[in-house]
Amino acid sequence: MIDITLDNFQTDLIEGSMDRPVLLDIWAEWCGPCKQLGPVLEKLEVEYAGRFTLAKLDADKVPQISQQLSQMFGVRSIPFCVMFVGGQPVDGFVGAIPAEQIRQFLDKHVPGADELEAQQQEEEANAALADGDTEGALEKLQHAVATDPSNDDARFDYVKLLLREGRTDDAKVAFAPVIDRTSLVRRFDALQRWMDAVDFAAPPTGAAPSLADLDARIATNKRDFQARFDRARLLMAQQQWTDAMDELLEILMRDKAWSEELARKTYIAVLEIIEPPKPKVAEGQIPPDDPTVASYRRRLSSVVLS
Repeated sequence: MIDITLDNFQTDLIEGSMDRPVLLDIWAEWCGPCKQLGPVLEKLEVEYAGRFTLAKLDADKVPQISQQLSQMFGVRSIPFCVMFVGGQPVDGFVGAIPAEQIRQFLDKHVPGADELEAQQQEEEANAALADGDTEGALEKLQHAVATDPSNDDARFDYVKLLLREGRTDDAKVAFAPVIDRTSLVRRFDALQRWMDAVDFAAPPTGAAPSLADLDARIATNKRDFQARFDRARLLMAQQQWTDAMDELLEILMRDKAWSEELARKTYIAVLEIIEPPKPKVAEGQIPPDDPTVASYRRRLSSVVLS
């Protein structure tokens, strides 16, 4: 629990809520219901084991903040509790309501224990990858997905890493629970297109065309868009991402709408796949773009808008 003043309002409440939700309890010494609510909130902070931070603000000592929040929410009485998430006040409640109602309020905004554990596993996986420990990263991501199946970020990273390592069958198993969401989640669509490219390059029966075969077709007819698209898929299967996008751009420069914009959609999928995680930066700063991704985004915009 922390006490909020004008001095620490920005750091402990606004910036603090960027990392974890902060519940601000606005109270006063003369307020009987405030004294009833306070101990309940303190017990819940312990019960939730660090999943949110409890902050208290004396309305008489810091009227500037309490009045501003009261006006924002149209509230005229205390105790008044405001939930801060991502640096913003997002919800609130008034009065010394029962603990069960407060739990229901908290559960709308506070991540569950499984969700927090999965996020921690994902962060550790990224650190393991940075250290070159691919197996360790896969283990962490697998655990994150098992702990919190709804964590789309962890599942995307897990399937992506499995595909990168050539473990296509394992990737398909991990992807199966979200396969019906490919039309809704762009990154899942990107993974599906990558897996389709891998299957195209190594069909169960017959033989895929070789790059040489496709090059010969393109040399004969530069508008053989199917040959160009198949060439891009072979390059995707080989994880030659920029070469694949270059081939897709060749289609786009000649026919943007070919096959219901298949080249553009696949190009965007490749950008989703190759974009690295954004590095953490100080509050107020914008993380830098990956130069390759930024360059190919500009090239796509230039062609599509031309």
